[in-house]
Amino acid sequence: MKIGLLSLGCPKNLVDSEVMLGLAQQAGHSVTTDPHDAEVLIVNTCAFIDRAKQESIDAVLEMAQHKKTGACRRLIVTGCLAERYRDELRAQIPEIDVTLGTGEVPQIIDAIAGDNRATSFIPLTSLRLQPEARSPSEFSRSLPTYLYDADTPRMLATAKHFAYIKIAEGCDYKCSFCIIPTLRGHYRSRPSASIVAEARTLAAAGVREIILISQDTTFYGIDRNERGALARLLRELNRIDGLEWIRLLYLYPTTITDDTLDAVAECDKVCKYVDLPLQHASDRMLKAMKRPGTRRTYERLLTRIRSKVPDVALRTTFIVGFPGETESDFNELYDFVGDTAFDHMGVFTYSHEEGTAAFSLPDDVPRREKRRRRDRLMARQKGIVQRAQRARVGHQVRVLVDGPARDHELVLRGRLQSQAPEIDASVYLTECDPERLPSGTFADATIVGAREYDLIARPVPM
Repeated sequence: MKIGLLSLGCPKNLVDSEVMLGLAQQAGHSVTTDPHDAEVLIVNTCAFIDRAKQESIDAVLEMAQHKKTGACRRLIVTGCLAERYRDELRAQIPEIDVTLGTGEVPQIIDAIAGDNRATSFIPLTSLRLQPEARSPSEFSRSLPTYLYDADTPRMLATAKHFAYIKIAEGCDYKCSFCIIPTLRGHYRSRPSASIVAEARTLAAAGVREIILISQDTTFYGIDRNERGALARLLRELNRIDGLEWIRLLYLYPTTITDDTLDAVAECDKVCKYVDLPLQHASDRMLKAMKRPGTRRTYERLLTRIRSKVPDVALRTTFIVGFPGETESDFNELYDFVGDTAFDHMGVFTYSHEEGTAAFSLPDDVPRREKRRRRDRLMARQKGIVQRAQRARVGHQVRVLVDGPARDHELVLRGRLQSQAPEIDASVYLTECDPERLPSGTFADATIVGAREYDLIARPVPM
């Protein structure tokens, strides 16, 4: 059968999608990128915040139309939304044939092969799952335990030269705004031998950059009583022929150890890049969010990182509009961003999610005020980044070419070691021959300009 899959949400969800595609391909099915041609459509959903839930619902409704207008005979909904609202989805969207939660990835083959059932079509315009005052324990029959390994078939959905490796799954933290532990289960690390084996396979297939991901990447191995496991893993991966860059995403303030920072600093293939979601800088808000640390401990941590890893690029995310956040709390965060000067930053407006501890609190910051605070914080970050980017003009850099720019076929888009795919800014290479610099190649270039967050560079003549 022809299988079409739409993956939504984070890279961790994308890896699940790639595993499902790999399993389908191993079972003899073909994969198509045209949903109109697909006999089976799979939507791998996200349910982290309200906007992600609505995007997932809209995608399911759009794919459901192909049962009426295309070749689709089965619609399968997987991922976090299916884990969280399994019964509601089946009841409200009758076109759905199967729902699979985050721990049921291997069951995708049975879901594809299942008997078709008669479906009565109804007009679909919009659907919203309404919040209910339910406890976290009511969302899941049992917590997911699934975790893929190096022997699991996988079909990459990224560009051929970079790939994500999920080194662990789940989370044991109790952040008051977050539903992920309920949707993904307890934290569980993969054995290092499995990760190294997967990385070797990817490198042999032409992958030049691997990106290590989990809910808390610096917690890796601690659940297995393996202290220092991440540093040892980085050093093992650093020895793999063919790999050029090894990147870490989703680190946690309390689990970044000196041995991990030493490995980042000393391993030539490990990107000098630290992704550290801090969420806030007001002590009062951090306590309400059930996050570890204070503004002072964060400042000390960032100083330690910059001291141990010279020229490190720092990325973070913040939440504005959390219940009880005052203008004073926000101003403290605003000042912290100005004082710290992150290289990359994302800002989310607080989403009042059922099943979280914060759902019992009044969502008392108006939506318009949340957006105002987000925009004000991002405006400050934009000014910080623009000044830093202008200061880089004239510097020579090494660029990983991702491919042609979308809006200009003679311009190439690439990244520095300090830029992660999909989430950070890019480098645009001009005055170059695209045929001599295919995707996945590295080019030495001189930065000749800056455009908001992005850089403009010219390849160095060979």
